[in-house]
Amino acid sequence: MTRIVLVTGATGKQGGATAHRLLADGWRVRALVRDPSAAAARELEAAGAELVRGDMGDRAALDAAAEGAYGVFSVQPTAGSPDFDHEEVRLGVNVADAARQAGVKHLVYTSVGALHRAPTVRPWAPKLDIERHVRASGVPYTILRPVQFMSNHLDPRFGVFGETALVRIIPRGMTVQLIAVADIGAFAGLAFGDPDAYVGREIELAGDELPRDSLVAAVREVVGVPIDTDPLPAELRERLGGYEPDLTGSFAGWSADVPMLRRLHPGLMDFATWMEREGAAAFRALAAGGSVGRAS
Repeated sequence: MTRIVLVTGATGKQGGATAHRLLADGWRVRALVRDPSAAAARELEAAGAELVRGDMGDRAALDAAAEGAYGVFSVQPTAGSPDFDHEEVRLGVNVADAARQAGVKHLVYTSVGALHRAPTVRPWAPKLDIERHVRASGVPYTILRPVQFMSNHLDPRFGVFGETALVRIIPRGMTVQLIAVADIGAFAGLAFGDPDAYVGREIELAGDELPRDSLVAAVREVVGVPIDTDPLPAELRERLGGYEPDLTGSFAGWSADVPMLRRLHPGLMDFATWMEREGAAAFRALAAGGSVGRAS
């Protein structure tokens, strides 16, 4: 069978990680991109991906991109990202429908951790509708549900130095689960590579779980400056539109089986490993006033 996978969101974090993992595993990757001249798109092309101009709002472009593909990786922009599309459900439905139309053999959709236990978290509620549509589509599927990205703590808005820092939303003493974005791509690669083991599975993904204060201490050690962990004031909570209490509930709802996931993927990174490989340098650059790019 033709080893082609269409990757949506290919210039984003999860799509990019998946595209690079699939290329390393020997797959042919079609990367759906809005702007083939963008730096991230050119990087993918240099790595061996075929660039296909289009976006998830255009069914004709999706249908053409999915034609002849074995698999489709589906991820949509989420709240807070610069290119967030408020029609997230429509985009996710479009991708699933294009996969069905093309006779795709495997659709891997990335949702969010704890969604099935906390479906009322408002920024994430659209993903529940997309999951339902994926199941009903008739396309063989795998749903990946990553928890909080380790790199979210580098985000300009929600990172440790952001105005609405996650470490000021997560309650003191709470243990939070985390995942490196590269490992989301790794699990997508595992799913496409072993459909007998992964089709029909819905898997919550995490690589580590540690108390919020341990996370803060690890970052503070590398940046060498204080990190504000005081709870957000009322005016900032209002600016979040009520998401803050919802998100707090979701942190408690994450329950990925990290030991099981590490058996499936022995290279699964814990927070210390991620810090050593990429996080520490990025946090130092951020503390020095540099830019580390989009973290979601």
